[in-house]
Amino acid sequence: MSAEKSMDTITYTVSNHVATLTLNRPERRNAINADMRAALRDVVYRIKNDPDVRVLVLAGSDGHFCAGGDLKSMQGEMTTTQGRSRMHSSHEWLSVLLTLDKPIVAAVDGSAYGAGFGLALAADIILVTPRTRFGMAFLRFGLIPDFALLYTLPRMIGIQRTKELVFSTRELTGEEALSLGIATELVAAESLTERAAELANALATASPDAVSLIKRALNSTFDHDLSTMLSMEADGQGIALGTDYRKTAITNFINKQPPSYKWPE
Repeated sequence: MSAEKSMDTITYTVSNHVATLTLNRPERRNAINADMRAALRDVVYRIKNDPDVRVLVLAGSDGHFCAGGDLKSMQGEMTTTQGRSRMHSSHEWLSVLLTLDKPIVAAVDGSAYGAGFGLALAADIILVTPRTRFGMAFLRFGLIPDFALLYTLPRMIGIQRTKELVFSTRELTGEEALSLGIATELVAAESLTERAAELANALATASPDAVSLIKRALNSTFDHDLSTMLSMEADGQGIALGTDYRKTAITNFINKQPPSYKWPE
């Protein structure tokens, strides 16, 4: 099954249970404007509610992931109320994306600045290339990190390193992002799309129930104590043990058949 939709600022396709969302403002290095925010909101809710979608790939067009918020749209006077409204317009759908119980693979090439950095950190698997550049230049413009970076980045690399990156406003290469634990793999730029598809297609063959349960548990693990997590583990494993996927996978293993799910090397 395959579907495709273009919304000018993004493209969205679904094939074999894998949705691919590509930011598509190449003339602005895929910077996020009001139209793109609206398109992202609509697509995120569609992904959440579409049972045919099991995996999401996030990408950018023309050699860049996302240059952040479009600064041209931030010129001129803006009141505190207008600023809050601007941020709240993204927070609802961004929260849905960050808590999505379907795996997300981000293919990050070129620029991933500001909001683009935050968008990339919504992913479970982050692929980078030697030409990837992460950055947070918010302080240069009298702003604070947004797109959930104040939440996601410290949980990924720690408070002290996050402060250093925020205050210095310096760039991170793909190699450094890998060494800090932000990126999952460093791949050649020409192999990025293929590798992202390979991982996404593999994840699409996993048990949707098990994947959903894993993501829900891991997304909340830092908010709960051991007792709560053990209870979540018991409830989740009870559900997983009752699925047809589990029965088939174990039967195949016993009968020395190919595995139901295998991570690509």
